[in-house]
Amino acid sequence: MPQHPPAEPGMREDEVDTPALILDLDAFEANLDAMAAFLAPTGAKLRAHAKTHKSAVIALQQMRRGAVGQCVQKVAEAEALAWGGVPDILVSNEVASPRKLARLLALSRIADIAVCADGEEGIAMAEQAAEAAGQRLRVLVEISVSGNRCGVSPGPEAVALAQRIAASPHLIFGGLQAYHGSAQHQRTPEQRATTIAQTVEDTRRTVEQLRQQGLECGIVGGGGTGTFRHEATSGVYTEIQAGSYAFMDADYAANEDAPPFRHALFVLSQVMSTARAGFAVLDAGHKAVPTDSGFPKPWQRPGLDYTGASDEHGQLAVRDGAAPKLGEKLRLVPGHCDPTVDRYDWYVGVRGGRVECLWPVSARGGMQ
Repeated sequence: MPQHPPAEPGMREDEVDTPALILDLDAFEANLDAMAAFLAPTGAKLRAHAKTHKSAVIALQQMRRGAVGQCVQKVAEAEALAWGGVPDILVSNEVASPRKLARLLALSRIADIAVCADGEEGIAMAEQAAEAAGQRLRVLVEISVSGNRCGVSPGPEAVALAQRIAASPHLIFGGLQAYHGSAQHQRTPEQRATTIAQTVEDTRRTVEQLRQQGLECGIVGGGGTGTFRHEATSGVYTEIQAGSYAFMDADYAANEDAPPFRHALFVLSQVMSTARAGFAVLDAGHKAVPTDSGFPKPWQRPGLDYTGASDEHGQLAVRDGAAPKLGEKLRLVPGHCDPTVDRYDWYVGVRGGRVECLWPVSARGGMQ
């Protein structure tokens, strides 16, 4: 059952029920504009990753600023976006289920749909689903550029899979998926530059070997919020798959030479206890904000540190006489924006201290 909306347009932010997912609209729009401005002279296009925002409303705003489409990781996410009017969607992941592939083929009647594969068995499964639906399905070969996720080895193995796809009457070879996930949070710019230089070289070599076999890559996709500058200027990548840039979480902000985006996503919480000296308790624990990338950071409240969480409670350590008042509302910057969004049914869009809009998190969950 969807959560009851925590706010109404026109409310002051301090009237919003908590915990709530707050989107600072000025910062959010500035982030969308900043990415569009950066990519414009590079020739690379944005295919923003919707696993971050899970919202057709946000996807369409990104596309109005030049994004060519959206990435998703789950078929259910693709459905929510396509039903919300997003016309071009890549499942940047493998789909190893005939039923899920049938759902993707059904979506291809209202949107351009593509999926990834990294082996013969997966390609055969996609081929059977496309034949049964009487349609052709675009398939990208995912290459392993980080060694800890899906993907076939760059070079000849990837070329062989591409040839298999291109030879099928039911499939279309769409290009390469080459995303290096762990590089996004390597802390120093030197680490990220070195890692992505190798990724770019592996991808470049594979693109050239494909070209030698008469196969052109319509898409060479990858890059994220931590490394997009390297892939976009490489001359190899045609699409950048950044997602978190729109919101900018605390973990990305911890990178040296951090991405040039503003914090736009917050969890609004309320102080529910001040009974112990030196501590305060918030109504935002594990169920309100994830801690997989560290504890959230109190926003613009020096002297307060979020130091522990249980299911429904977040503990604040109070320093330097900065004790909050009982009932006071505090913004928290989440450590990891993607799973934070997934805990909520609504974005509460705020501008100038007032609620301007409520947007549904239409692809929340997306476990199918």
